[in-house]
Amino acid sequence: MAITDYNAVVAQRVDVASGLMILRVVPSGWALPPFKAGQYTVLGLMGTARRAPFTDPEEPPADPAKLIRRAYSIASSSVEDEYVEFYVTLVRSGALTPRLFSLGPGDALWLSPKVVGMFTLDQVPEGHNILLIATGTGIAPYMSMLRTHLSEIHQARVAVVHGARHSWDLGYHAELQTMRRLCPRFAYVPIVSDPEEESVPWKGRTGFIHENLNGGDARESLGFRPDPSDTHVFLCGNPLMIEGMLKLLSEQGFAEHAKGRPGQVHLEKYW
Repeated sequence: MAITDYNAVVAQRVDVASGLMILRVVPSGWALPPFKAGQYTVLGLMGTARRAPFTDPEEPPADPAKLIRRAYSIASSSVEDEYVEFYVTLVRSGALTPRLFSLGPGDALWLSPKVVGMFTLDQVPEGHNILLIATGTGIAPYMSMLRTHLSEIHQARVAVVHGARHSWDLGYHAELQTMRRLCPRFAYVPIVSDPEEESVPWKGRTGFIHENLNGGDARESLGFRPDPSDTHVFLCGNPLMIEGMLKLLSEQGFAEHAKGRPGQVHLEKYW
């Protein structure tokens, strides 16, 4: 593959915080395939693509003749067919993200025409509550789910719990707050793990996610008490968060979902 084989272009870039950005990508000369909210696709750049300033030197250097590819969950609605949106964190020693962070509107890149993944709402029975738990950029597939399906959910309750080190790392915070105000069946619980580093005192929840959901006030913040009889839980992000939540949920009677073994807990590790 050569640079001339790039098949997409950056339509918009929003820098959420240092090392965090939202990237909207539009296909060039082809149509986006249908996909389900929660699925992922692949972005790519050639080894010759420039790296963003202040990232780590690449050792060994990337092969200039090869396309560097990585999978990213789609954050945009599945009914949106003009662009796909991604929420990306910079890995300074990585191969692809330092190159992605050098892009701006109008720059070309490669976008896979295939969208895949099983991390969707397909296995959630109608009328069951949905608890979406994420750390960092693990919020991305949930944004696609909410943007696609929140207006359709009338009987069940939906809650998002999003953990990050700092308040400025809580991507999509304003949009989720708006959803919370407009939809009485939706709850949004942002959690900051390092509140002592905030420039303005953080008035919300602090600490680790599993600690916040292990107390008696979990029902108050979520709007419901998670129970395996009527709730499905999605976990996306740091494996340590997933490990802690799996232990807590197992103690509450939840089971991990697997092929041939239906359960109420669905996983997507972002690491």
